Amino acid sequence: MTDSNDLGPEDRKIVTLARSVRARNAVPEGAAVRDETGRTYAAGTVALESLKLSALQTAVAMAVAAGATSLEAAAVVSEAATPSDADRAAVRDLGGPDTPVLLAGPDGALRSTVTAG
Repeated sequence: MTDSNDLGPEDRKIVTLARSVRARNAVPEGAAVRDETGRTYAAGTVALESLKLSALQTAVAMAVAAGATSLEAAAVVSEAATPSDADRAAVRDLGGPDTPVLLAGPDGALRSTVTAG
């Protein structure tokens, strides 16, 4: 486990946003991404009968819908031990293989950082 205070302020911000969405909406995961201009997009898990998206997939879709052309970083708050392959693929599609994906636990403590690649 890594102390979230070791993160820069912009990365701490997306972890905090992801954690807030998860708590506010009582969903399994919260996520946030930062685009190439510094704008952030935060989302929770979507679990409708006809549509199922992880929080990170939803945040990436929101960025795309808003006109983002790249991502600087992504964060997901989850009980999971690692970001899923599908989540990393969504980040990679918009941000490229070197985009960092931060994984934090429900308490906001950073568990790991991997690349989307």
